[in-house]
Amino acid sequence: NCPLPILRCKKGLSDMEASQVLKITATDPGSVKDFNAFCMQTGHELLQLEEENSAYIFYIRKRSN
Repeated sequence: NCPLPILRCKKGLSDMEASQVLKITATDPGSVKDFNAFCMQTGHELLQLEEENSAYIFYIRKRSN
């Protein structure tokens, strides 16, 4: 599994206000498990997961502080 999408997600969320939504695209099928675990561990909300042309698109809402 490539940690790069998770690292980009952490960086993106750190620059956002609470309740804003981040869109992340990944191509690794393992990213589905990784982002589910990331959201459970951090308290951010995985709003939606779409699969499009061998890519996975995640919409993650930043948790309230």
